[in-house]
Amino acid sequence: MFSRGAAGSAGPQADEPRQPSEPTGCTPIASCQDRQEVSVIGTLRAVTVRPRAGIPALEAELFDGSDSLDVVWLGRRSITGIEPGRRLVAHGRISHQRGRRVLFNPRYELRPVGSE
Repeated sequence: MFSRGAAGSAGPQADEPRQPSEPTGCTPIASCQDRQEVSVIGTLRAVTVRPRAGIPALEAELFDGSDSLDVVWLGRRSITGIEPGRRLVAHGRISHQRGRRVLFNPRYELRPVGSE
């Protein structure tokens, strides 16, 4: 009986369902400052391979509704799951290059297709 009373007194937070597809602590891209360590979530708009300093680099444009940034994996020509339309959470340090926000070699999590 005591355990039932304790579980019931947890309040409305215990009854609210959690959305596993929505990570907490993500920063809107428009709010990201230079050299800030961030976690951002968005949809990949375009994915291209562009050499940088003679080495291959996979570049993707990540858009979250507020702004976009370039995500760059140096030394890669492709990464399974990195494709236009895919939702992605990226973690790293923002830099600016050619007037755009860039994340180089970020840690990332692929989200299921269709998750919002």
